[in-house]
Amino acid sequence: MTPLLEARGIVKRFGHVTALGGADFSVNAGEVTALIGDNGAGKSTLVKVLSGVFAPDEGELLLRGEPIRLDSPQHAREVGIETVFQDLALAPELGPAENAFIGRELLKPGLLGKLGVLDKAKMRKQAYESFTSMGTDVKDVDAPVASLSGGQRQSVAICRSIMWANEIVFMDEPTAALGVRQTRKVIELVRRVADRGVAVVLISHNMPEVLEASDRVEVLRLGKRVAAYDAKRTNVDELVGAMTGALEMTK
Repeated sequence: MTPLLEARGIVKRFGHVTALGGADFSVNAGEVTALIGDNGAGKSTLVKVLSGVFAPDEGELLLRGEPIRLDSPQHAREVGIETVFQDLALAPELGPAENAFIGRELLKPGLLGKLGVLDKAKMRKQAYESFTSMGTDVKDVDAPVASLSGGQRQSVAICRSIMWANEIVFMDEPTAALGVRQTRKVIELVRRVADRGVAVVLISHNMPEVLEASDRVEVLRLGKRVAAYDAKRTNVDELVGAMTGALEMTK
């Protein structure tokens, strides 16, 4: 099966520091693929390459088997790649519906649209339908995001990405600082996203969570992929061993 997105031999340098020294990575449609590694392994750099923030110095990216160069995050979004960063990048004074359409506002038809008048009712309706279809507990799409719980804010950020992503969503530590109940809801949401055929890349330090939420796990160490596992056929000790170098390359 041809991966939906694949990275081959990615090298990224910052001055004399090599953050990625020939990293490989792949993700398939409808799967949750966890990307794990110790601090400094190169996870954040690889995600930024895959989402158009950084251009690789060497190596290639392939989308559905075809070479692609992602010139910017905007270009990545245009080809269906969205990223949910750990800081969520939400405007706290705006409601979930308004946050969902930041930078993609809908205008009213006709002359009003030409004058720049926003179609708030249509945006609100589409946002509500998206949040409802994803089974979130965000009931009020107009309440300021600052008034929502941590789990609800995370749901808003994820649903916003799903509204626009038709290929891949990267999620950076989506359950960081959440309680048990909120973490459970976010994991369920991650699985529902994959069930829609979207590829999900989950970056996390929580190994039990990785095993529960993921279909596959890819491990980075010192800027390279050192292991790739079926999540149902591995365990925490094996993952930690790969991350720390205690295990040899496994595929």
